[in-house]
Amino acid sequence: MGESDAAGRGGHRHEAPEPGAEGADPRRPGVPAAPHGFPSGTPAEQPTASPADSGSPSGAPAGTAPGTPAGATDHASGRSPSGGSAVARPIVADHRTTRRAVFAAALGNATEWYDFGVYSYLAVVIGAVFYPAASPAVQLIATFTTFAAAFLVRPLGGLFFGPLGDRIGRKRVLAITMITMAVGTFAIGLIPSYGAIGITAPVLLLAARLVQGFSTGGEYGGATTFIAEYAPDRRRGFFASWLEFGTVSGYMAGALLVTVLTGVLDTADLHSWGWRIPFLLALPLGAVGLYLRLRLEETPVFTAAESFGEAGAHAGPAGERGSHRLRETVVGQWRPMLLCVGLVLVFNVNNYMTTSYMPTYLSAVLGYSPTHGLLMALAAMAAMLLTVALVGRLSDRVGRRPVLMSGSVCTVVLALPAFWLLQRDTYAGVLAGMLLLALTLVHFSGAAPAALPAFFPTRVRYGALAIAFNVSVALFGGTTPLVAEALVDATGNPYAPAAQLMLAGVIGIVAVSLMAESANRPLPGARATVSARDTDGAGPAGRGRPSG
Repeated sequence: MGESDAAGRGGHRHEAPEPGAEGADPRRPGVPAAPHGFPSGTPAEQPTASPADSGSPSGAPAGTAPGTPAGATDHASGRSPSGGSAVARPIVADHRTTRRAVFAAALGNATEWYDFGVYSYLAVVIGAVFYPAASPAVQLIATFTTFAAAFLVRPLGGLFFGPLGDRIGRKRVLAITMITMAVGTFAIGLIPSYGAIGITAPVLLLAARLVQGFSTGGEYGGATTFIAEYAPDRRRGFFASWLEFGTVSGYMAGALLVTVLTGVLDTADLHSWGWRIPFLLALPLGAVGLYLRLRLEETPVFTAAESFGEAGAHAGPAGERGSHRLRETVVGQWRPMLLCVGLVLVFNVNNYMTTSYMPTYLSAVLGYSPTHGLLMALAAMAAMLLTVALVGRLSDRVGRRPVLMSGSVCTVVLALPAFWLLQRDTYAGVLAGMLLLALTLVHFSGAAPAALPAFFPTRVRYGALAIAFNVSVALFGGTTPLVAEALVDATGNPYAPAAQLMLAGVIGIVAVSLMAESANRPLPGARATVSARDTDGAGPAGRGRPSG
């Protein structure tokens, strides 16, 4: 069975070493030993084939990296190039290096999502500055239409950055997306108002938002892939959840700054110059994020694949490689991509409803001040920050599917109670409703970053995930505030957004029921990754007794 077929079913391709080879279980001939720290027979013992299983593009024996001297051992693959016993040795992840990679990726992600979130928190002000002739309701719809337009180009960003990241590396592409987002956000802060330059103002705003959207098309899929390929198999959920910690931190930083500005500035100053401050800060923040990302090393999983030509970095003209990789990604991975779209749909409808639309809903629909609306959103996000890593760790213990299924069911069951509480006309009721929405969202924030990269094999992981993720976000996630506001405006029913959430929850239940469990298993197309803390460093693979 081909690698893409195996991945399409959510499974892994297995290859047992020869009896008697290093890594074989002497009690079960032909069955590889579990990575150290896993009991034999657990799902985590299932090693995937080395990226070189299909042979070396240079004509060397299978498992030989190009340029490997005869008789030498390729430690990246754990194989003997002389054609001897094949050993799929696990990658030993240094804990300190993994933490640095996770921190840099999450902090860069926080910077990106600060940039993207600020726009939604200033939606009311932006509507007045760039669409002054319209009624308040039309201003909001126009503002969220521009917000949604950025999401419509995200699939183009995914199509461009994703396959590029599978060819030249995750690190390089993440640096490009970082600076592109910072420049696009900074540009918004420089645009004159409608009163100064007329219709040109909203046109320039739209152009800057399109730059933001194109950049973001390569951000989340790349950052998720980066962390997943660094993390040990047994702790991938915990480490990957810190990406969402960064996302929520970025949203919180934007919301907090906007809250301070709306609290200390009068309306005239806020509309004249105050709203520009969060956007202008994007450039120095982007410079910090770029510095951190440039200091990162490429992921060990991608490096191992690249050494065998699996990453496609050394074969054929660039244009031919790119078109071939894109065809392979879309045609060979369409089944897992569909599941990815469904899971991302329920995740992002929850996400943008809670973090982006709720402050506007509370102020424009329920009549709270913008400051109070932002404070309630901040409280919900603070609750998520305190729990997201715990949910990630839980997904390592019980599996991704139970956590994601619980989140999908909660989306259906808790949507109406949450919106009922929001309309109790008390701060306690609003806070309780926001916490219910946050409770639902944190299921996905904690488990999805580890589950999504496991849909796809290494050679097309970044591209397939970026395309599927951004198609789903463009069609269903980024349009969430626009659809919710339009539903409320058309029906006059403040419960209309709850129905939107419930429909997303049903789709999530279907998607999760069809996906395979990926917790405690190697990523498809990659060797097992174990933590150096689980070994005493005995041997190249780090086998030995547990380290306490």
